[in-house]
Amino acid sequence: MDNTTQTKKILSDVLGLNAQIDSMSKDTVLLGNIPELDSVAVVAIIVALEKNFSITIHDDEISAQTFQTLGTLINFIDKKVALKTSL
Repeated sequence: MDNTTQTKKILSDVLGLNAQIDSMSKDTVLLGNIPELDSVAVVAIIVALEKNFSITIHDDEISAQTFQTLGTLINFIDKKVALKTSL
């Protein structure tokens, strides 16, 4: 499963988006567009991403920009996974 599919699955599972996730593209705005995405959900998503991708996400790496769109979140994950595999 690729990073995009895995990230969408995590968002769906944590936020309870079900079929809504299928219509989401990389341009889909996350913050302010998905009511379920609040500060508690962001923490739950980060924990799930860390566990699923075997990465560590530090507090100073997370900003509103990271969760701006599905694409910005996937790009962030892609970079973290690439960094992990290059070590």
